[in-house]
Amino acid sequence: MQGFLIVVHLIIVVALVTVVLLQRSEGGALGIGGGGGFMTGRGQANALSRATAILATLFFATSLIMSILAGWSRTPRSILDSATPPSTSQQQQAPAGGSVLDQLKKLENEKNQAPAAPAPAAPAPADQNKP
Repeated sequence: MQGFLIVVHLIIVVALVTVVLLQRSEGGALGIGGGGGFMTGRGQANALSRATAILATLFFATSLIMSILAGWSRTPRSILDSATPPSTSQQQQAPAGGSVLDQLKKLENEKNQAPAAPAPAAPAPADQNKP
């Protein structure tokens, strides 16, 4: 049903745009203006304005119907039901307090205070070096 209604809606949209573009511009600043055609004068204005009104009404009706149909498929739910509490690992990783800058300074101080000396190398046994 929705697919058919979308196709009908798109046809109405294309027709409405076409009818609006066919209308004669009052100011003439943006429109082509002037000239004669197969429909001239008052008859053209009445037919195009009537077609615009009908297509606009159909556009509004199909928009409302599509909105109502989309609303039927939704079930009401609470935002609070979908919220999950933070896991314990996230709570343990969270710092006790302070700003991010304070936390970075603390980490840098810890890194600087740790000894950077290399691990001592194990001495080679003397028995293996003798022939």
